[in-house]
Amino acid sequence: MIEARATWISEHQFNAVASSGHSIVVDGDSKTGNSPMELLLIGLCGCTGYDVASILGKKREPFTSLEVRAEADKAASPPSVYTHIRLVYKVGGKVSHKAVEDAVRLSEEKYCSVSAMLKKTAKISYTIEYVEK
Repeated sequence: MIEARATWISEHQFNAVASSGHSIVVDGDSKTGNSPMELLLIGLCGCTGYDVASILGKKREPFTSLEVRAEADKAASPPSVYTHIRLVYKVGGKVSHKAVEDAVRLSEEKYCSVSAMLKKTAKISYTIEYVEK
């Protein structure tokens, strides 16, 4: 079981700690920390990035960098859920484009649990950019 808690600091700030023991500041106003909605996007980028890096590593693809960016649209009225999320994978190195496309597809369709949850309310699309380094 995974647990998390958020303890109020002041105004809209909370100190959040999960089972791993790492803490972060969460701020509903985004003045001193990430907002909860931003953390969802960060979680998505980290989850799918982990999958893609792991798959490329197992395929012995010589990637030298990997960045995952997310841009999202939210519903106009509460609850302001994400309605469309666009992911951009920026992959460096002399990698097989097919291997990268397969890794991204496997993450989206099979492995990324954050993506699986967010797909319940949002359309998730992606593009891949290649940078030879």
